[in-house]
Order: sequence, then structure tokens, then C-alpha cells
Amino acid sequence: MYRFFVEPSQIKDNHILVEGSDMNHMIHVLRMRVGDVVTISDGQQKDYSCIIKTIVENEILLDIKTVVSTTNELLSKISLYQGIPKKDKMEWIIQKTVELGVSEIIPIKMKRCVVKLDDKTARKKVDRWEAISEAAAKQSKRSIIPTIQLPVTFKAMMAQLEEMDLVLVPYENAEGMAYTRTVLGQLKGAKNIGIVIGPEGGFDQEEINHLMATEAKIISLGRRILRTETAGMTLLANLMIQIEEDNDGN
Repeated sequence: MYRFFVEPSQIKDNHILVEGSDMNHMIHVLRMRVGDVVTISDGQQKDYSCIIKTIVENEILLDIKTVVSTTNELLSKISLYQGIPKKDKMEWIIQKTVELGVSEIIPIKMKRCVVKLDDKTARKKVDRWEAISEAAAKQSKRSIIPTIQLPVTFKAMMAQLEEMDLVLVPYENAEGMAYTRTVLGQLKGAKNIGIVIGPEGGFDQEEINHLMATEAKIISLGRRILRTETAGMTLLANLMIQIEEDNDGN
């Protein structure tokens, strides 16, 4: 069944109003008609099973048939702090980490980042990245659309990390997998988890020293050196499995 997101303000009196790009997609791409069934999410973990009631020039009116609270989000909020990569790698990272359950993605300006974004370019990039996040959320039946923040500095990121219950930093010079397994086995109670991933050139020594001076967990992801677009997904997949297992065990 096709899935779309709306703002809570679009839901009123047992009806949902769909406009704009979603309306165009439903009519001109999916060829949906009056009487067709569609699932609508309000982005607040409620799903609405609806039937198309009317289609006019600028809007579609849906009748709500059933409402269910969804439980397909991870119990922990996971924030990915991603060193800005080259070319279209960020699009790939967003698509796959949204499928895996990330809650938000924050691009980070690091010393070894090749890409330098001014404010105007960054805003255009984020608009594009937000559209990718929404499409991936629809495809993977997420209850929310993970947010994509404007790029921030390493210093600003460090301030945000202070609010996290747990910070994980995969680093190629970290020692062994035993410590990684120990850390991943102790996720219960961590409601807010931050993942910090360096860009293609890795962390600058000063950056990793700053992270090591905090309570962040510097962990290994194995003996092989992973690309920046692989490291975050690898760690997130392991977190997803562990969190889901812990949830099933409750």
C-alpha cells in the first residue's frame, strides 16, 4: 500500500487533505483514483488508513477509515554526525541510514572535508537531502521523517554531543573488537545516541584528540578500513539489531 506523510494540521474532522507534490505524485505518477486506499502518517507515530473521497484541481480529500499507533521506530533516538563527503555520497548515506532507523543526520564541517559549502549552497543541498530522507522514510515504512540539519562546525557538534547519553566514534586506530562488543552490549537506557563519522580523509588528529578527551566511546569496526559512506551504516545496522533485541527481551 502506498504511504505518504502529512502535517497534523492537514488532519481534521475524520478527513485528510493532500496538496502539492504528494497530490501530483498520487495522481500523475501512481494514477490513483477515487476509491483507492492509501496509508497516511502524521509523522508522530500514527498511521491512517484512508480512501480517496474526492479529487479536484489542487487537492485530494481522504476519508479516514482506521487509525493505529505505530511501533516501528527504534526506542533510542540515533543522531548521525557525518563528516561531509564528496559528490553524491551524502545522498547514499541518507537513504540507507534512514532505512536503518536513524532519527536525524547532521553534516559536519571537518578539517579533512574536501567539500566546502557556503550558506546558499548548503541550503540547496539540505533541501535535496530532505527529499531523499522523506522518500526513504516512505519506502521503509517509517513513522517519522528523519530530519537533515544544516551543516555545523566541529566545535558546534562537540557542544551537541554533551547532550547525548552515549557517543560512539568508529576510528581506524581503535583497539580490537572486544571493547566494541562490550559497548554495544550496554545500550539499555541510552535514549539519545550520537554516532560521529569522519570524512574521506578520516579525523584530523586534533579532532580525534578532542573526542578522546570526552566520554565518547572510541570503537573499532574491525580490521578493515571502511569508507565514510560505509562506516556509519555498519555501526547503525549493529545498533539497530541490538536495540531491537533488547526491546524484544523486555
